[in-house]
Amino acid sequence: MLSPAEHGENLLRTEIAACRICADHLPHGVRPVASFSATARLLIIGQAPGSKVHESGIPWDDASGDRLREWTGLSKAQMYDPARVALVPMGFCYPGKASGGDKPPRPECARQWHARVLDLLPDDRLTLLVGTYAQAHYLPDARKLSMTGRVHAFRDYLPRFFPLPHPAWRSTIWMRQNPWFEAEVLPELREAVARQL
Repeated sequence: MLSPAEHGENLLRTEIAACRICADHLPHGVRPVASFSATARLLIIGQAPGSKVHESGIPWDDASGDRLREWTGLSKAQMYDPARVALVPMGFCYPGKASGGDKPPRPECARQWHARVLDLLPDDRLTLLVGTYAQAHYLPDARKLSMTGRVHAFRDYLPRFFPLPHPAWRSTIWMRQNPWFEAEVLPELREAVARQL
């Protein structure tokens, strides 16, 4: 028999899977992708699923996910264990292509679902804010800083948040331009992630 917490989780997952709030704006159809449980002490908030994730239905199931696992030190088994890691993008569905990349995540999604998902998670969680959309939403006082500025000042947001660049292919160029990220940020990121697990 399910506990009340497990019943609440399952109900929320069912509601998210049935969501059609953005359906008219999603050229490739509705396929919400998120993973969470009431015991996950590490929360990763990204942008929105890309085309590969839309096809597979598995969060971070692409080259960006490989790079994020390399940055964090997470294995695939750890990352995809919802009891340990919650994967909750700003937009749960693939928004489609735009010039130079994917369209932004649909804003309706975070307004509709984030508070309800986050209310299930432990209070002592660490949240990785991956990319500018997640940082703009959860670090509104830091909007005057660039993404690079927020990542460089990551200690200012601990122990609750850890801002990161999006691990898309462009991040390789960004890392070359900002060698402090690999030298200073990644070791502390891996330690922080390991503590939460």
